Amino acid sequence: MSAAETTTPKVPPTRHSSPPPGTGPGSGVEPAPAPRPGKRRGGPRAGGAVPWALLAPTMLVLGLVMGYPLVRLVTLSFQQFGQPQLWGFKPAEWTGLANYTSILGDGEFWQVVWRTVWFAGGAVVLTLVLGMLIALLLQRVSPWVKTLVNISLVASWAMPVIVAVTVFKWMFDSDYGVLNWLISKLPGVDFDGHNWFATGPQGLTVIMLLVVWGAVPFVAITLGAGLTQVPKELEEAARLDGAGPLGIFRYVTLPILKPIIVMLTTLSVIWDMGVFPQVYLMRGGHPEPEFQLLTTYSYTKAFVVNDYGGGSAIAVITVALLLGVVAVYMRQMLKIGEVE
Repeated sequence: MSAAETTTPKVPPTRHSSPPPGTGPGSGVEPAPAPRPGKRRGGPRAGGAVPWALLAPTMLVLGLVMGYPLVRLVTLSFQQFGQPQLWGFKPAEWTGLANYTSILGDGEFWQVVWRTVWFAGGAVVLTLVLGMLIALLLQRVSPWVKTLVNISLVASWAMPVIVAVTVFKWMFDSDYGVLNWLISKLPGVDFDGHNWFATGPQGLTVIMLLVVWGAVPFVAITLGAGLTQVPKELEEAARLDGAGPLGIFRYVTLPILKPIIVMLTTLSVIWDMGVFPQVYLMRGGHPEPEFQLLTTYSYTKAFVVNDYGGGSAIAVITVALLLGVVAVYMRQMLKIGEVE
């Protein structure tokens, strides 16, 4: 072996090196094509039957649990169905769109709709603002304080509605309420005997606070989990660029939390538009007209007035409004997915 052969290193062929001997143009033997990156041979195609097979049990359960009640509800909304039909004395009479025409032409119904929108909107805004403030606070306290606050949040979230209603009734009681007593301690203020439920807007505000108090824990815990995913490097880079706390929150934290905020907003709207036990129990099972929301109005129409067809029509309209909220949610989530 010569000296040149012993000192020259062997360089392995690269992707652009010449083909092996005996292959290439003119040899009659072509090299095997290299596999393209990102292409898998075999395996299930994207969008195949596997996702649908995994979703099938859940969809079957939802169909069994919700399918019949929803079909029955829609059917009743097109019928005249009262006590005689309920007890079997008369057959149900199909009335077409008469129930919907009567409901949509009723001024009281539209007052209830706007009252429900006002109630749900206020509750959603308060819930999200307080939940975000608590979540931000939990990022800046000591571990034992954070643990104590989380325990308090979970305890209030898990409290039964009837217990929460009892607590709020005592707090806002006109004769023995602790809130009237505290406000009366302020100089020049006398709230002894003040009735918080004397008017509809004031009483619904108290009920709204009850709803917010029960909803804030879920929002705060969820946003707190989302805040842990905000990269500290982005916050530090924004701080070095001269951004203050509000600037960091607006341009760094909020864009990252946007999918969670959209989800929480949608869920809160659905929950707050479907509020029933808080209003029903706070008013002793007989909500006055100025306290009626869509849920209690539908219940009163069906089970107090015994107009099951009209109550079903109101419930169907409520479901249609909530489906509109869900459609907006899905559109926003698709937009976020396209941006990402």
